[in-house]
Amino acid sequence: MSNRVVEDEQRLWVGALIPSTTIAIVALILSTILRHKSGLLGALLASATVILFFSVHLLISKISTNLDPMITMALAMFSYFAKVIVMGVFLLLITRLTSPSTVDRTSFGVSAIAIAIGWLGGEIRAFFKLRIHLPLPERK
Repeated sequence: MSNRVVEDEQRLWVGALIPSTTIAIVALILSTILRHKSGLLGALLASATVILFFSVHLLISKISTNLDPMITMALAMFSYFAKVIVMGVFLLLITRLTSPSTVDRTSFGVSAIAIAIGWLGGEIRAFFKLRIHLPLPERK
């Protein structure tokens, strides 16, 4: 893998991590103020979950850089469905094993959505800053 590809992927990750971490910190503070300890735990779980799951996406992208497009698609689909299943199990466990007085559901949901929007916005912004030129197919 070339240094340029590695640098581009690092820029994407950092570009997404900075706004999402900033939003996560704000969510932690607001959730703690509004919902106390249960809000803190809800926002903390949301922060860790969203950042981890979106980081896995970029890791899969890094792994599949030089692979055949069909394998890349299969890997992307596998990682997507695996993340959906793991997220479903995680949410089910949180719902079943904790009470709302321990982990505030509203703080979790609002924080997760805000952090995800921040991550996606940061990743899109970082991608446009890369100015990657894709080769066009030759005309026949």
